[in-house]
Amino acid sequence: MAVAPTLIRYRTLTWLTLAAALAYLCRNAVGVAESTVREDLGFSLEQSGWFMGAFFWTYSLFQVPSGWLAERWGTRITLSSFAFAWSVATFGIGVAPGFGLLIIAQLVMGVAQAGIFPASCNSIGHWMPLGQRSLSCGILAAGMQVGAILASGLTGVLIAPWGWRWVFVGFAVPGILWSLGFYLRFRNDPAQDSRVNASELALIHAARSPVDMADAEEPVSEWRELLAIARSPVMFWLCGQQICRGSGYMFFASWFPTFLQETRGVSVAESGYLQGLVLTGTLTGSLFGGTLVDWIWRRTGSLRLSRSGVGASFLAACAVLILAAWFVQNAMLAVALLSLGSFLAALAGPCAFAATIDIGGPRVPQVFGLMNMVGNLAAAACPILVGYLFQWTSNWNLVLLLFAGVYLTGAVCWGFVDPQKQIDDA
Repeated sequence: MAVAPTLIRYRTLTWLTLAAALAYLCRNAVGVAESTVREDLGFSLEQSGWFMGAFFWTYSLFQVPSGWLAERWGTRITLSSFAFAWSVATFGIGVAPGFGLLIIAQLVMGVAQAGIFPASCNSIGHWMPLGQRSLSCGILAAGMQVGAILASGLTGVLIAPWGWRWVFVGFAVPGILWSLGFYLRFRNDPAQDSRVNASELALIHAARSPVDMADAEEPVSEWRELLAIARSPVMFWLCGQQICRGSGYMFFASWFPTFLQETRGVSVAESGYLQGLVLTGTLTGSLFGGTLVDWIWRRTGSLRLSRSGVGASFLAACAVLILAAWFVQNAMLAVALLSLGSFLAALAGPCAFAATIDIGGPRVPQVFGLMNMVGNLAAAACPILVGYLFQWTSNWNLVLLLFAGVYLTGAVCWGFVDPQKQIDDA
């Protein structure tokens, strides 16, 4: 009688998802606390823009190096080290006396968090069957939003009784504990984990994509191959959609509470809750998107339809809803439209994660790192550009028009992404 597969792959996914949640808890708390920190330390809007955006400069630039480290040293060592480092940086935000050290803490946090998703996607490629990869990527993306939602709610509530400094000190603790537990329990490959039985190992390896099979015997790319990856047409369009999604998401994660305070007259605590509603839409979309993408792939066998088709359709729909919110002055109705828009935009997230695994083969850390690098460079620029846009126009509502156009551009980019072609052939 056949032995039932063990379920260690799901425990592995739980560890990775928890890392994403803790990372987003730390990074997204800055957006909610921005107005309080600005008032306490006497920052200008431009300084606040630099403070919120500093994280994303190093986060972007270290995507590829971190992916390289994850490939060479393995997820176990790199991710546990990164988690410890970003927790220390979060503590540093809480104790920083002024602008300079806040910027340094944000830069360090960006370096430390850069390797989370290249390493995690690489591990999903090792641990999850092809038919479960998109759902796994969706769950990973949902973990990000759980952390972001917790940051929105907890930061807004705790700032009043604790003060913003103690909030960041408190948020540093869980990541330190996670890093220790992950190092002790995680293994880079299912074959290295004694808890994985033969049935589960066979299940993981049973269904492999054409790209997996084509690249299985090829050596992992070196630094000299990164230029070839970057010049691939499919990478150009994949990076294009990531730029649009990254900058669009960053508005909701940074300036959105301030946008609500300035244009809809809500309090700091209320803006945190309302930001949480939008991020809940992202959470739900991430979970549902992974399920939808896997379902379409199982029904059609088409990687292009299940990745590019879903991504293009729902980013375009998101753009329409953001444009509709521009005409609405009621805070709750506007947030409802934006929440639905964020839900639709989040459906494209698992598509991007899965596409990097589809086309990357053994190069997944580099492919994902490159895609995420350019996306987060756009995210880094977003808070700064929004700050200057308001300075030039004194009109926060123009921001909604800008991001409607951004998401529409992302939809166009998805139309040119073909995940059925591996990087070398695209």
